[in-house]
Amino acid sequence: MDIHLAEEIRKQVEEAFRKRGRVNIVIAGRSGVGKSTLVNAVFHGRIADTGQGRPVTKETREYTKDGIPVSILDTRGLELGAFQETLKLLEELVAARAKDADATRHLHCAWLCISEDSRRVEDGDVKAAEMLARHMPVVVVVTKARSDQGLRAEVQKLLPMARNVMRVRALQETDDEGHTLQPKGLVELVELTMELVPEAQRNAFAAAQRVSIGQKRKRAHGIVASAAAAAGLIGAVPIPFADAALLVPTQVGMLAGVSSVFGLPLTEAFLSTLVGAGITGLGATFTGQSIVSGLLKLVPGPGTALGALISATTATALTTLFGEAYVAVLSKLMEKRRGELPTEEEVIQAFREEMSLRGAA
Repeated sequence: MDIHLAEEIRKQVEEAFRKRGRVNIVIAGRSGVGKSTLVNAVFHGRIADTGQGRPVTKETREYTKDGIPVSILDTRGLELGAFQETLKLLEELVAARAKDADATRHLHCAWLCISEDSRRVEDGDVKAAEMLARHMPVVVVVTKARSDQGLRAEVQKLLPMARNVMRVRALQETDDEGHTLQPKGLVELVELTMELVPEAQRNAFAAAQRVSIGQKRKRAHGIVASAAAAAGLIGAVPIPFADAALLVPTQVGMLAGVSSVFGLPLTEAFLSTLVGAGITGLGATFTGQSIVSGLLKLVPGPGTALGALISATTATALTTLFGEAYVAVLSKLMEKRRGELPTEEEVIQAFREEMSLRGAA
């Protein structure tokens, strides 16, 4: 690999992380409603298992995990005893975060959890929802959902400030008759939250969550489309093949962006090996110009004439084909693993095989 390509890979890894950013979710509710179980069911990395979290107020802890672009602020103590103090400290925290010059510390959405077993909405739930809704979108999550019996409608009536009320069962259960109850409502909760968080945080949320591969794929398609448009601009004035390496930063940045939105642990070594795997799968060598010569094998007709000028149409087509091949590989691997992240070795091998098949087609 030439030194310029190595430097480009380093830059694109940094840029992918910068563009992805972070998303910060407040999760509130009384003890025992299943907040930790919900967090671990929705997000990669079993975030709620990472020790005790970092205390940010007397009753609120912030949970993070390296490589997972989400912070969970867990507000405990919404019980009758210290409720007023807890709520006051929480609102002070929320207001301070909103004014923070570092946008990655802003709070973007709140999940207020109420256990279906309780069959009631407490006054504390109403006050917490009212306070949170003054600062961010609020979703009420009815946890441990087994039998609604009108509770959801009651929650909607008493908490009209909530954007929606979602009934969720985070784990598989067995009822008293021995029937298996599958997890429910997790995908719908993720899709609703994706609509509510700001656009700048949606790639981070897609990457952090594990229950909706479709949301990861949707964001990845957007990254591929943007890269293809950028490649088309580069080729707007047809470029000689000798200058084909001008397209390489776009291809590398696209792979980095797609990797990050799927939640892969992105490193320079991984991205370098990934680019090499895709290109060697096409029978090309790992240099700037030969990357494009390999990719041109994906484009029928004029794209195969290596001495020809590379037009906007060809640049757009090869970028789209390269990117969508990678999206397809990651989607298949994650579906096979039921939302768990594949290993670097699995990704690299599958991508090499996919590119080899497409190059031979």
